[in-house]
Amino acid sequence: MAEEVTEGVEHVLEPDSELRLEIEDKNAKVYVTLLSGFAEMFGTELVKKKKYEIRGGGAFFTYQGCVLNVVGKTDVSYISKETPMVQYLNCHGALENMSVIAEDKDERGPVCMVAGPMDVGKSTLCRILLNYAVRRGRRPLYVDTDVGQGSVSIPGSIATILIERPASIEEGFSQTAPLVYHFGHNSPSGNGVLYKTIITKMARATLGLLNDNKRTKYSGVVINTCGWVKGGGYLNLLHIAQAYNVDAIFVLDQERLYNELLRDVPSNIRVVLLPKSGGVVERSRDLRNESRDGRIKEYFYGNRTPLYPFSFEVKFQDLKLYKIGAPPLPDSCMPIGMKAEDNKTKLVAVTPSYGLLHHILAVSFAESVEDDVIGSNLAGFVCVTDVDIERQSLMILSPQPRPLPNTILLLSEEQFMDSHA
Repeated sequence: MAEEVTEGVEHVLEPDSELRLEIEDKNAKVYVTLLSGFAEMFGTELVKKKKYEIRGGGAFFTYQGCVLNVVGKTDVSYISKETPMVQYLNCHGALENMSVIAEDKDERGPVCMVAGPMDVGKSTLCRILLNYAVRRGRRPLYVDTDVGQGSVSIPGSIATILIERPASIEEGFSQTAPLVYHFGHNSPSGNGVLYKTIITKMARATLGLLNDNKRTKYSGVVINTCGWVKGGGYLNLLHIAQAYNVDAIFVLDQERLYNELLRDVPSNIRVVLLPKSGGVVERSRDLRNESRDGRIKEYFYGNRTPLYPFSFEVKFQDLKLYKIGAPPLPDSCMPIGMKAEDNKTKLVAVTPSYGLLHHILAVSFAESVEDDVIGSNLAGFVCVTDVDIERQSLMILSPQPRPLPNTILLLSEEQFMDSHA
């Protein structure tokens, strides 16, 4: 039964325990304040007496003990002593030791990958490891290869970002200057050949970024992965591990995956099995779709801090619109020397039509098809809110005012129904 609180409830936490909150109502106002002691949320320390607005829920862990005040309506709130946080801290300690050794030898720091099925807390463990690293003065790179949810960019893309300060309790990591590549599907199965191609290009770019700054070079990389871990999904994990030359793989909550990776990756890669937190909630397909839509809405309209996107008309003749991947042809119909797989990474011109309505278009920095479009960073995203065949124009929702940059637009399968329109 949900509890209605007006004055607030004080929770006294013993050392090495955590307060878990679940909040299903998106409009619920729940506030958490640290009254005494020390506490953190996913590796970010709470400031004493500061009131934090929490949406969706969270876990507040304390190593030394603390008192937390919770105001608002929660669906679930309880204190648990059964928490894997100490094991997660040990993983951070191992990575920190590798960073210290890298510093002594002037070598690249640790590259670790977090793997596991859906809804086991992979993004949360990445956030914890990154926050702990930053609190030790490190500047790691965070790579998000989960095209289904997208914790750095919107779904349908993969991204790398430099982490220079702990994530904000309310807003997450600062999103300045991410490196984002277009994929255009919310599962790697949408185009497996393209997914692996992008992973390889992103790995090359990311490992190159390590050389730009000594602190980042020693700090290393944390890689988040998709929850698809069988068949083609498993082969993608092996491909990511190889492309990034990973040193450690943290497997959450699945012994089968742990044993398969132990068998299949080189023996110099450390594979560690970790429990998921009891506070991790399994989401239905509808909830995952809702979360995906929420990420896109947040991109255009902001989260706690509102953004005000622009809406303007673009003529068909001014569009350079493409999609990546042509329909498969039998090998007998292919030009000599080409394989059907080559079609999966081919740039195909798109004729504007009503079919574009509500679709996301990625704005590439590539200026022509002669550029490496697949391996080009994205300037951002726009959404098609109306198609007028008579006027030969589209209405576009964009974070930037007109005009669109004179670059290539890439069609995504992702759609967004703009309720503000």
